[in-house]
Amino acid sequence: MNIAIIPARGGSKRIPRKNIKIFHGKPMIAYSIDAAKQSGCFDKIIVSTDDQEIADVALKYGAEVPFLRPSNIADDFATTLDVMQHAVAWCKDQQWHVDKVCCIYATAPFILPEDIKQGFVELFDETVQYAFSATTFPFAIQRAISLDESGAVSMFSPEYTNTRSQDLPEAYHDAGQFYWGKAAAYLSGKVIFSEHSKAIILPRKRVQDIDTPEDWEFAELLFSVLQGY
Repeated sequence: MNIAIIPARGGSKRIPRKNIKIFHGKPMIAYSIDAAKQSGCFDKIIVSTDDQEIADVALKYGAEVPFLRPSNIADDFATTLDVMQHAVAWCKDQQWHVDKVCCIYATAPFILPEDIKQGFVELFDETVQYAFSATTFPFAIQRAISLDESGAVSMFSPEYTNTRSQDLPEAYHDAGQFYWGKAAAYLSGKVIFSEHSKAIILPRKRVQDIDTPEDWEFAELLFSVLQGY
């Protein structure tokens, strides 16, 4: 059995009710549910939430909400791994034979079914424990600078002061859309960003964190451009 778990707690602070806030005509979480359904990869699509309103929206768009998440893993300190371990353990307790599990973030309106499918295929390699979405940094991270309290500038890696950015290796970061994993890997707490994982590389134009009102505004504009509005 292959299962999607969509974490969606109710207590978002910087963008209140972010997971069900209307984004281009439908609740944000609906994009993740729809992509999971269209991928054809899952026997069950479960939303892990502590919030009944979010649960009702998830049910409306075709997900299942078979439990409400305990409060001890629904606060600001709970990690994604905490939520995933709880959900996978719950599924095991139901005597479900869970094989592969995909964590899909609720705030991923640019997620595509074909990217989910590509991650799923990677897990058939016995050496791969996780497959997750990633993209490139738009600038050479080796030439990043920092500012101290007085505003003074220093380089994080001063050894690259005179190195041209085009001569430096490209760097990647987590795209924050999905994290396929074998059920045993989640339950044992294996680290995702490690040698036993594969990255599914997405174009930067389809990656946007949505943590602040400014992020939300930019995501709406980007979505409009990509959809040709």
